[in-house]
Amino acid sequence: MKVFVLGEDKRSMNLRKIYNCSSTKFEDADVIFCPIPFSKDNIKINGENIKIDTLIDALRGKDKILISGVINDEIREKFEENNIKYYDIMQFEEFSVMNAIATSEGAIKKAIEMTDKTLNNSNILILGYGRIGKILAHNLSGFGAKIYCEARKEKDIALIKSMGYNEVDLSSLDYVLPDMDIIFNTIPHIMLDKDIIDILKEDVSIIDLASAPGGVDFEYCSKKDINVCWYLAIPSKDSPYSAAMYIKDTMDKILGEVN
Repeated sequence: MKVFVLGEDKRSMNLRKIYNCSSTKFEDADVIFCPIPFSKDNIKINGENIKIDTLIDALRGKDKILISGVINDEIREKFEENNIKYYDIMQFEEFSVMNAIATSEGAIKKAIEMTDKTLNNSNILILGYGRIGKILAHNLSGFGAKIYCEARKEKDIALIKSMGYNEVDLSSLDYVLPDMDIIFNTIPHIMLDKDIIDILKEDVSIIDLASAPGGVDFEYCSKKDINVCWYLAIPSKDSPYSAAMYIKDTMDKILGEVN
C-alpha cells in the first residue's frame, strides 16, 4: 500500500521518512495520513493549504483510507455522508496511552524550564486525572515532588489516595492553590479564572495542556505577570520520532486488519 503523509510538523516529517514516502500527490496514495488534530477550523487540513472538501472530493467513491486523530463530529459526518473510510487513531487505547506518555515527558521538561526550583519537594497540582493526569503524577513522583491531584469521580479519588498522592476536590481548591509551586491543567474549560489566579503565589508556574479553549485566563495571567504557558501538540515538538513511531505502529495494525 502506498502511504502519503500530510502535515509539516516534525512528527509528520519523521513519519514520511519512516514510510519512505515517494509519492508527490495524495491522490496517488492508498492511505492518506493527516495531522493531529485533523483540522482547527473545519475548512482546511491542519497545517496545510488543502481544503477538507478538496480531500473529500479526491477520496469519494475510491478504495482509499484516511487516518488522522481528533476528528470532530462535523467532519466525521461529512466522511460518512461521502462513504469515506477513515480511522481516528486517538480512539485506539494503546496509541492514546503512548501519546500521553510523550505529553507527560514534554510537560515535565517545560516545567523544569519555567521554574528556578527543583521539582523535588515542590508542591505540584494536577487538574484532571485522565490518562495524561495519571501518567504525569506517576512520572513526577519519581522526582520527589509533593503531588496534589484534582478529580471528581470516586474511583479516581480512590486511586489518587492509593497512589499516595494528595486528593483535591473542587470545593477545596481554594485551600491548596496558594501553596502550589507548579500547576498542570488538563481540563479543556476554564479552571483558573481571575478569582483563582488572585490567590496564587507570585512565582507559581502554570502549564496548560488542555485543548481549546484551554483552562486558564491567559490575559489575566499576563496582567498579573504570572508565569504561564499553553503547551499543546507536545509529542510533535519534544519527541517527534517516538511520536511518529507510535503512529506507524497503530497504522500498521489498522492496515493489517483491513487487509
